[in-house]
Amino acid sequence: MIAEPSRTNPRRAPGAGPWSFLGLALAFSWLFWVPAALIGRDIWAGPQVWLLYIGGLGPTAAALLLLYVAGSPAQRRDYWRRVFDYRRIRGGWQAAVWLTWPGLRLLALLLAVLATGATPDLSLLRELLSAPGWLLAQLLFWLVFGPIPEELGWRGYALDRLQSRFDALTSSLILGAVWATWHLPLFLIRGTYQHSEVGLGSAWFWLFVVNLIAGSILYTWVYNNTGRSILSAILFHFTTNAAGEMLPLSLQGEYINAALAIAAATTVTLVWGRQTLARRAHFRTHSR
Repeated sequence: MIAEPSRTNPRRAPGAGPWSFLGLALAFSWLFWVPAALIGRDIWAGPQVWLLYIGGLGPTAAALLLLYVAGSPAQRRDYWRRVFDYRRIRGGWQAAVWLTWPGLRLLALLLAVLATGATPDLSLLRELLSAPGWLLAQLLFWLVFGPIPEELGWRGYALDRLQSRFDALTSSLILGAVWATWHLPLFLIRGTYQHSEVGLGSAWFWLFVVNLIAGSILYTWVYNNTGRSILSAILFHFTTNAAGEMLPLSLQGEYINAALAIAAATTVTLVWGRQTLARRAHFRTHSR
């Protein structure tokens, strides 16, 4: 068995701890994103777009650096198994991974329509469904730019290290707060979603932060109940992005969506328990 974080000795984590990772992830990303913001031009209008893409690799770069510098060969093998082993996502957890975020988003959309009577803008969804090739390309884009480079670090590396020191709920809140902080430079880069459609300090901004922090609890819930599957976190993140793009919400809808995310995170905490957010049969602090 590989020496992963032990809850019986919570102050000992393998290799580098979570703070080294979190500092490196922010430093790497901001090293590229801050200059992109200072340039002041639309990020998509020239070669500066590479600053956006390279900066997005911060969580992965930090995780792999610490894994290969401070981790053991056994820990590295375990890490890559958890990235690729789809068998860890068993039974009903398949539904949890694929349907939780789209279900919450769709419910928020329906409740917003009932509350306001406004017709939702589903033009992108209709266009994608009418062009399978474009749909496939968009789905691949939403998977590669966001879920993979982020979750190889946030859940793939940081979450275990945090859970070796704190309970699952506290770990989720810490990681959610750092995750939100990591995005801050994007609000200053012209052309990004955060700059163009959210806006720093706006109501949309605070809803964005709330959704990340509440969502972090749900990510831990899925991760811990699928044998610490990094793949489950990647796919969970993917469904979040895809649902957000295809089911856009009004401001009222975003308030409802945030309330639903908080309600889901609260329910998960009450039912599964803050210590692990998981059934003992599923939660593993050691990998076989």
